[in-house]
Amino acid sequence: MAFRMTAPLSQSGLPILRTKRVILREWRDSDLTPFAAMNADQAVMEHFPAPLRALESDALVERIRAHFAKHHFGLWAIEIPNVTPFAGFCGLAVPQFEAKFTPCVEIGWRLASEYWGRGYATEAARAVLAYAFDTVGLDEVVSFTAAQNARSINVMSKIGMQRNTEDDFNHPLLPKDHRISKHVLYRISRNAHRSTHHIGR
Repeated sequence: MAFRMTAPLSQSGLPILRTKRVILREWRDSDLTPFAAMNADQAVMEHFPAPLRALESDALVERIRAHFAKHHFGLWAIEIPNVTPFAGFCGLAVPQFEAKFTPCVEIGWRLASEYWGRGYATEAARAVLAYAFDTVGLDEVVSFTAAQNARSINVMSKIGMQRNTEDDFNHPLLPKDHRISKHVLYRISRNAHRSTHHIGR
């Protein structure tokens, strides 16, 4: 799916990604309240260790902003014009733990539950992948989630990522017997992305 990068709208110089239906932009202070509500939602946080308290959610936004400052890419806030000014996030991140596949750059997303099932995450993720390969120049992008997280796994498949079961792992920041310790890992290379993009996937 094609996307275009517009001129930055703020002094930060961060890129804005636009698709047919969504805008991926930098975070605003007005996003904090809806983001905290989203992170307190049991359905949204089902495949995470626990919902976040408001202060934890705000701290996550600060880490996201710091990540952009350091790497010049990160987890963009998702805006859906004529629907909502804030629906969640999608973007790129450098994992802060060690595993057999790190160092790497991952693609991830999280949307408020009222916007599930409409293809927004897939549309945003396709734009982010294109940015990762065509602008950042990455050779590979990975994505991982709890093995039970069928919704995210479905998005990974839709954007052309592939799983090798030998890459499955126990998350190093969780006890091995934790309910979401087992994670699956999906990958996509720059060449594979070009191939799937070329055939209009």
